[in-house]
Amino acid sequence: MPTSPPGDERRKRRLALVGGSLGNLVEWYDWFVYASFAIYFADSFFPNDNPTTQLMNTAGIFAVGFLMRPVGGWILGRAADRHGRKSALTLTVTMMSVAALLIAVAPTYGQAGYFGALVLLLARLLQGMSIGGEYAASATYLTEASARNRRGLGSSFQYVSMTCGQLLGLGILITLQHTLTTPQLESWGWRLPFVLGALFAVVVFWLRRRLQETDAFKEESAAGEDAHDDSTRGTLKALWQYRRQAGLVMALTLGGTVAYYTYTTYLTKYLVGSAGMEKTTATLVSFTALTLFAVLQPFAGMLSDRIGRRPLLITFAVGCTVGTYPIMTALGSASSYWSALGLSLLALVVITGYTSINAAVKAELFPTRVRALGVALPYAIANALFGGTAEYVALWFKNSGHEKMFFWYVSGCALISLVTYVLMPDTRNAALSRAEAEDGAEDGAGAGAGRGGGSTPDQDRSAAAPAEAGR
Repeated sequence: MPTSPPGDERRKRRLALVGGSLGNLVEWYDWFVYASFAIYFADSFFPNDNPTTQLMNTAGIFAVGFLMRPVGGWILGRAADRHGRKSALTLTVTMMSVAALLIAVAPTYGQAGYFGALVLLLARLLQGMSIGGEYAASATYLTEASARNRRGLGSSFQYVSMTCGQLLGLGILITLQHTLTTPQLESWGWRLPFVLGALFAVVVFWLRRRLQETDAFKEESAAGEDAHDDSTRGTLKALWQYRRQAGLVMALTLGGTVAYYTYTTYLTKYLVGSAGMEKTTATLVSFTALTLFAVLQPFAGMLSDRIGRRPLLITFAVGCTVGTYPIMTALGSASSYWSALGLSLLALVVITGYTSINAAVKAELFPTRVRALGVALPYAIANALFGGTAEYVALWFKNSGHEKMFFWYVSGCALISLVTYVLMPDTRNAALSRAEAEDGAEDGAGAGAGRGGGSTPDQDRSAAAPAEAGR
């Protein structure tokens, strides 16, 4: 493949990245705004007895939302592999809009008892399904829509948009904190961001309807029609042939997802509950740190396009394994905005080694016909078990009087991923389509990838076998 595609091709890729990223931003805004505003609506849905217990209840519902992510990953990942990335992306944002609206109108405990908590739970389950499919569809779309030598850069925009979605939520929170009183926020102000989320999703629905399908999917779809053999595309049967790669996705996700949710969604609560910071100060720390974190992602993605994926992953895992305990301990004693910001940035710089490229790594492990499902299902399972429960586990340790045990828990998860990164081969040169494989063969980059790119069962000699063309 030429290093610099023609002008029309470059414009097409830019539009695809912008369209996919903006939709992803709104999806994750709706997902994260729940965690950002939980400190204000925790007592709206549960009896007012113990503040930590209320947060644990809302965190529990946050975690339950993750349990639906494997379901959403399976259903929507299958849809993305069979009907296209574009159709799956459109469906996910529709589901998220409905869920945000449900949260916005949910009755409080004082109005309807636990019925309000039930509505909240149903909305989070729907959001879980949506995000389960959104991650895979956007990871696959952004990776496939990027030039082969810029996939690290292209896929990094997934976490840029994810983080910008969280920043949008935090920005609205900061604005409301300075325009409304605390009683107003706790009474009705917390509903406003969910109303906005539903409206944003409607705009994104219109945008995603106008996205172009990726060349890799169109090539695979045409090949399936010609061969009259696409009945297993996007199925669990097809994924079973790549079960080692699926296991690899779970292992390499484990440490990254726990660390990410620790230093993003849980950070504000930790600074308020353990360091004793004011809510407004803790929110500002998170907002500033995440802004700089988002800026770092493309640079790390470009670096991976030059030196490979494994060096960045290994750097993250070593830093997280060794650094979590001292960083979290110091954050618990942080007495000022600047000290908390510096420590938070240090942690997020380390995590960038995972967040900037994990979408590309996962997509590069699978062929087109099962790529979205292969990314979605194992990733969603790992998130349901570890990412979604990170905040709840942290609060559980705090409530039991052993808060620092959570720091070792995060380090242990990172250590497991470190072993995985050390043993896996690099996926940077994997071909995601037949066209890429042929161009790679002409350039001496490696053998052809076969239909749809990716590894094949016969050539899957290790749990981390990269795409055949990347060999």
